[in-house]
Amino acid sequence: MLDRAVDAVHERRLRAAVPVLAGSRADPELRSLRVEALAKAAAGGSQGIEALLAEDPRNPDLWLWLGRTRVEEAWRIRPDARARSVQAAGYTAYTRRLKSAHDPLLRAAELFPDDPVPWESMMWMVLGLDVGREEKDALWMQAYRRWPTSYGAHAARVVTLSPQWGGTTEEMFDFARIGMSSASLEDPRAALIPLAYFEYFVQERSGIIRGHSSWFGSEECREVETAARGWFEGHAPHPRTIEAHNMFGAAFYLADARRPARQHLIRTYGRPSGLPWRYLGDETDQYVKACRNLNLDVS
Repeated sequence: MLDRAVDAVHERRLRAAVPVLAGSRADPELRSLRVEALAKAAAGGSQGIEALLAEDPRNPDLWLWLGRTRVEEAWRIRPDARARSVQAAGYTAYTRRLKSAHDPLLRAAELFPDDPVPWESMMWMVLGLDVGREEKDALWMQAYRRWPTSYGAHAARVVTLSPQWGGTTEEMFDFARIGMSSASLEDPRAALIPLAYFEYFVQERSGIIRGHSSWFGSEECREVETAARGWFEGHAPHPRTIEAHNMFGAAFYLADARRPARQHLIRTYGRPSGLPWRYLGDETDQYVKACRNLNLDVS
């Protein structure tokens, strides 16, 4: 259902997404996944969602979709940090677009007060804005209070706590480890561990990464292995199961652990996720490269 809706949105047939979003109201994990996928598909065409809202102004799904789409649109035009001094206009456009997501997301939260997903989306919004730690913490608590096990909100929180976004290595890893330890066997929050390592490597080892061995050493790989052993996708997979397999598969691939890398990436069924592959470059290109190196067919 989501695949068909994403294809339709790419073709700018936006109405196809409306029942898909409406059908996710009872499941915040599914809702988080669907709005993220549909927002990425709609990026660049948010005016079409505005037109739908003109017909149905009290629909919380449309306000949520509009806000998250504006967040995705902003991140797509974010200037390289090293070039901001010569891209002032681009940086201004980026921050303006991020700020434009606030009111739709807040409206979505007002219309559907129990929904954690608008608050999760606002976590990604403020990540790129110059806001204080108190505001970031407050948004996390709003999402956590409504759905304490939210994978999407936990992933956003790991990134928020990373050194590159104003946190510290210690608190980022502490949060990831607590999230993993409090998760049930079938809860994919075990994948917060490799996510934290990706954030750490990008910040702490930028400029010195030279091939796979510069990413996951033996000690780091052991912690990822422990996290992977503590997670079982179960008979009714979590909406973020494929993303978690991408996270573990990429980590093992970069650690030159071919067997577990294959075991996880084969369970992605040819579907790359933005996290973690975009740490390496274009997510689809990097995913395909890894699968081919592991002799996996992703056609």
